[in-house]
Amino acid sequence: HADRLHIVRSSIRTQQQRKQQRQQQRGATMADPEETAQFKFGNPLPFSEPSWYDSRNESPYYTDAHRHFRARMREFVDKEVIPNVDAWERDGIPREAFRKAGQVGLLPTILGWPEDAVTQPRPEGFDGLFLIIAMDELCRCASGGIVWGLLGGLGIGAPPIAHYGSDEMRQRVLRPCLDGEKNIALAVSEATAGSDIANLSTTAREEGDFYVINGLKKWITCGMFADYYTVAARTGGKGMMGISLILVERERAGVSTREMDCMGAKGSGTAFVEFDEVKVPKENYIGDVTCLLRNFVTERLGIAIQANRFARVCLTESIEYAKRRKAFGKKLEDQPVVRQKIAEMAKRVETTHAFIESLAFRIVAQERRGDDWFDSILRIGAEAGLAKVAATDTFEFCAREAAMIHGGNSYVKGNRIESLYRHVLSLAIPGGSSDVIIDASARLALKGML
Repeated sequence: HADRLHIVRSSIRTQQQRKQQRQQQRGATMADPEETAQFKFGNPLPFSEPSWYDSRNESPYYTDAHRHFRARMREFVDKEVIPNVDAWERDGIPREAFRKAGQVGLLPTILGWPEDAVTQPRPEGFDGLFLIIAMDELCRCASGGIVWGLLGGLGIGAPPIAHYGSDEMRQRVLRPCLDGEKNIALAVSEATAGSDIANLSTTAREEGDFYVINGLKKWITCGMFADYYTVAARTGGKGMMGISLILVERERAGVSTREMDCMGAKGSGTAFVEFDEVKVPKENYIGDVTCLLRNFVTERLGIAIQANRFARVCLTESIEYAKRRKAFGKKLEDQPVVRQKIAEMAKRVETTHAFIESLAFRIVAQERRGDDWFDSILRIGAEAGLAKVAATDTFEFCAREAAMIHGGNSYVKGNRIESLYRHVLSLAIPGGSSDVIIDASARLALKGML
């Protein structure tokens, strides 16, 4: 009996020693959170920022120029945007906010910084990855209405003018928009033609040196406060190829707007825009329907960036909440089911962000080689559509899982998760609803258009 007792005690001591050794080894390999924080730009919590925000993580995409611009955007969003989200969603975005967004370089970046239409010089090392940084940083405000209000109309309404408009039009329209003095909106969607733009009914008939435009547009982002509208109207026969883009100034007789009360995106000025015998000179003609094709690709990439950062915010909010909330005698972060949710959210956010970065870098590389920009954009059309669907699906998943982690708090106004959940559909439907985009991407891929 004494021998058996000795063996048991010896075994217990051995197990305790091994346990202590394992703890010491883990302590040697696990970094102190405070020590880790010094390497991270922004929020030090895991998965709260893109991986390259940790200086220990090498990236093939980003340079010091990108890091300097990132700091510039972070400061602007933290000081000028986030503290004003509630007021701007309620009362609208003030003109001074647009001016500051122009001065800091946010507005020019969204349009590729066309030097002939921007007051300040283009930053050294500027490329398409600056746009990812600008969008991603702004979306930390977690308000679709503020993101769309500041950038939505400009990001989709101005590119056709930037790439196809006359020199006179670029100076008259782009410069004040990029300086934050004026606003522009893209007027394409109608009550019976959302994703199906070939079914547009707005017309532009020729009368001498003018077009006379008639039609009602719906779901027009920034429509309430836009000074200019890039209008898709039928100048020819039926179908897609009968559509053209024409610039219409708000001040022209026959232009009227009516605000839409939507589930989310407060502050974006989403509106009905009606054109009743609106007469515009033929000099306002921008181009045929092919002007829209590039727009669709870049719009979907922009939505993907926005949706994925919103998903990341849901993840960050969940991690923060799990670290302080207790249930059933222990913190949520110690509950296996909560850790599973956090891991699933992180998996989707990180993989989607990597997909978006790879597509953006391909565009940058093609531009550096001097490839035709239109062909370059069209080549990633199918993948841009899939990235948009992947990001909006990720956002929907993370919003739901974050709501489950936050419980009843996520159902109360003033909670970030409640607000974000109301933005899920505002990203899954615009730019082509998910079902339409999935089918279109598959058709393009099967035809070899990659």
